[in-house]
Amino acid sequence: MEGLNLLDLDMGRYAAFVWPAWAVSAAVLAGLAARALIAARRWSAELKRLEEAPES
Repeated sequence: MEGLNLLDLDMGRYAAFVWPAWAVSAAVLAGLAARALIAARRWSAELKRLEEAPES
């Protein structure tokens, strides 16, 4: 059973600093991913609008 413990999540006295840092990092990455997806959808809609617009 000792060999199966691959993830040692006990941070000891540093847990109060490590876990919030992980949480902030995860939140920032999720925010950046969401922002990229929203921008991609916006750019896609703009491209579709420009392609369908009559040329002048």
